[in-house]
Amino acid sequence: MKKVLLSVGVILAFVGYSLHQSNEGSNVQVGLPTPTSQPTDTQGSSFLTNTPTPTASGNPPAKSTYKDGTYTGIVTDAFYGPYQVQAVISGGKISDIVFLQYPNDRGTSREINSQAMPLLKQEAITAQSARVDIVSGATQSSGAFQQSLQSALDKARI
Repeated sequence: MKKVLLSVGVILAFVGYSLHQSNEGSNVQVGLPTPTSQPTDTQGSSFLTNTPTPTASGNPPAKSTYKDGTYTGIVTDAFYGPYQVQAVISGGKISDIVFLQYPNDRGTSREINSQAMPLLKQEAITAQSARVDIVSGATQSSGAFQQSLQSALDKARI
């Protein structure tokens, strides 16, 4: 009798876990965080804003321009799979970003990326930079996107 009860308990736990995993993608919240303080890189620029940090003279740094062409970023690890983007530069500016690789073998990954990728792409084009806000619920994908895009932009820098 103990074996039967234990077996039923294990099966119920498995079913509950399966239901949780299948519904997990619908609970993804996509939005921009509102941190109380923003981390900065070694030059003092904020990772979470698109506003350039003023230089010592008080003026914002000049926007960098890029060489026209198509530049492929490095493959980065987004925990659930590889992430790689390609930056299309036209007129010295980012005109498009193509997702070459991203985790899409699990339902949760497909759900997260279907919501996060358009936001990341639009933000990067608007900012003309890889420094974009992390998408809530897609932290790993956001970080991998930033790394891959930055490596592509480094190749395109004048």
